[in-house]
Amino acid sequence: MNKKAEPTVTTLLDENRRFPPNKDFQQNAVVSDTTIYEKATKNPLNYWEECAEKLKWYKKWDRVLQWEPPFVKWFVNGKLNACYNCLDRHIEAGLGQKTAILWEGEPGDSLKFSYEEVHKAVCKFANAIKSLGVGKGDRVAIYMPMIPEAAFAMLACARIGVIHTVVFGGFSADSLKERINDAKAKLVITADGGYRRGKVVPLKETTDTAIKECPSISHVIVVERTKTTVHMQEGRDHWYQDLIKDASDQCPAEEMDAEDVLFILYTSGTTGKPKGIVHTTGGYMTGAMITTKLVFDLKDEDIFWCTADVGWVTGHSYFVYGPMANAATQVMYEGSPDYPERNRFWKIIEKYKVSIFYTAPTAIRTFMKWGIEWLKDCDLSSLRLLGTVGEPINPEAWMWYHKYIGKEKCPIVDTWWQTETG
Repeated sequence: MNKKAEPTVTTLLDENRRFPPNKDFQQNAVVSDTTIYEKATKNPLNYWEECAEKLKWYKKWDRVLQWEPPFVKWFVNGKLNACYNCLDRHIEAGLGQKTAILWEGEPGDSLKFSYEEVHKAVCKFANAIKSLGVGKGDRVAIYMPMIPEAAFAMLACARIGVIHTVVFGGFSADSLKERINDAKAKLVITADGGYRRGKVVPLKETTDTAIKECPSISHVIVVERTKTTVHMQEGRDHWYQDLIKDASDQCPAEEMDAEDVLFILYTSGTTGKPKGIVHTTGGYMTGAMITTKLVFDLKDEDIFWCTADVGWVTGHSYFVYGPMANAATQVMYEGSPDYPERNRFWKIIEKYKVSIFYTAPTAIRTFMKWGIEWLKDCDLSSLRLLGTVGEPINPEAWMWYHKYIGKEKCPIVDTWWQTETG
């Protein structure tokens, strides 16, 4: 009984190589020294209060943190709107013409949206949703390809106080059904299809199969993407383009409590039934905004590209809410990294002059396997910072990323998170 317990976890890797950022990067970084860490450590509540003050609040909070384990509330009684902080706030600051999204479809089509254009599209979408009798506190399932309307749908829901639950477009009808029923969603927003490796993914068909067993669903909004022939049930199914045609491009942002639910996102279900993780508005927006700014050293002139799908929390925090709360310009890509060829990502970086590139170690290992010949004739000189996400990165992949993508000049931020932490 007195025998010393054996360690249950063994460290198998002793990695001591260090690659500090160059002096110019350090001197011009958003976080250029340890002051911010010292400040946050000394008084965490003051620190987070200062961060939250960068957002626009209709009413300031009475208390920064209410902590009664296991329950926590941030910015108690504060009032704000997530969509307003991603769009209106920047337009009011004179940034309406700044590019918000540079979108590229897998077939090679492309679109560009300013913050003002996104605002108009989101307001039209929000009014379309309201016209179907969906309002504050209702749940909406979003089952979309990586097209601009996926982001517009999320922001439209946030604008009117509707809780969105985004379901990855690669999930099956059963997975979609399970999430819709658990959330008791009233509306599904989907597309006729999306593109993946040159083929059409039949999203509307999958939605039709799923909602046969979803009694809470009253309506389906369908975005036309692939021009695929789909079944449209009269009275239930609506083409997005028809709904927004006469909708107003003005829609007031709903005043939300800091603790009102912004979204539900389901864990992947690797340990059984998927669990709906609830994120509220004030704390989540503060965290997403400030981590995007500090972790990625985000500057006004950057072109940011997070390759995550909006169906994952990384896509929520580091494609939609975090970058847009910072008025960032970012790339959105619909398809596969190897279509039509294995240099598609590198061609996108070159085309849009991406300066911050954020992807997963699994993808990096795939790029390694494909070989450096796919980097030939691709100009990656615009890159200044790289990120990894989703799993620990092994040293071999890190070194390849550093050498061949970052050209030994880009710092790599190795990020970690959980769906639960946002």
